[in-house]
Amino acid sequence: MLASIGETVGEQSGVLNLGIEGMMLMGAYFGYVVALTTHSTWLGMLGGLLAGAITSLVLLVLNVWLGLNQIVLGIAITAAGGGITTVLYDQIYSKTSPRIPTDNWKVPGLSDIPVVGHSLFSQPAMFWVSLLLAVIIAWFLVRTNWGLSIRAAGQKPSSLDAAGGSVMRTRSQAVLLGGMLSGLGGAYLSVLATNAFTPFMTNGLGYIAIVVTMLSRGKILRVVIVSLLYGLTIAVGTVLQLTSLDVPTDLITMLPYIVVMIVLLIFGRDVNNSPVLGAPYTRGAR
Repeated sequence: MLASIGETVGEQSGVLNLGIEGMMLMGAYFGYVVALTTHSTWLGMLGGLLAGAITSLVLLVLNVWLGLNQIVLGIAITAAGGGITTVLYDQIYSKTSPRIPTDNWKVPGLSDIPVVGHSLFSQPAMFWVSLLLAVIIAWFLVRTNWGLSIRAAGQKPSSLDAAGGSVMRTRSQAVLLGGMLSGLGGAYLSVLATNAFTPFMTNGLGYIAIVVTMLSRGKILRVVIVSLLYGLTIAVGTVLQLTSLDVPTDLITMLPYIVVMIVLLIFGRDVNNSPVLGAPYTRGAR
């Protein structure tokens, strides 16, 4: 959800980020390192956010400022993020594989509700912060001049320039925010969801985030709903593994991706991307 929200802002501004997977891995690793070092999950999340932001500078400088190909840069960021984090982990932590203590926050009263209480209301505090971030960013996109500038940069960048705005500055802000949220999502995965880091632990989540963004068509609420659907399929897979049903493990692992593919086949035709998505902007060019 966090990575998809960041990608939504980026695509609304006209920037396609195929490097989400690498940014999430960087956020996951450095969030894990900071949390282990400081014994604070909150500082770990901050470390992941900063790692994602720093990684996004590659896309910001080489694409937004210099106009290099977004697809090539995205693939390079993904490859570099996976390689860097794997080498660092293998050199420093592979022999000990330390874990981070669980840090769940129970909502008084609600967490004691039978069946759903523990699942819904015994979550890390960052879970609720993430939902709040979704609401705040959705409001900014729809109700503020900043959100109008983001959409203008992705729909008609020359109009934004003519109105006195800056396409470069607007897209830079969108890319930086996307990197921060991708890093935050990666840190959530290692620091709070699994309490550990393993090489390539995102396992394609960055690409799933891009699909979620496409299906959501620029609406943050839809991002939250589609992300919830993906999360539910993972939970169903976990339940199937705990039952007596003889379901192949490989099929359970594939289940979330199968669901996403089915949804994409059904609703993919309704995807309406920015008309200048993926195209660098040069002021004054026709």
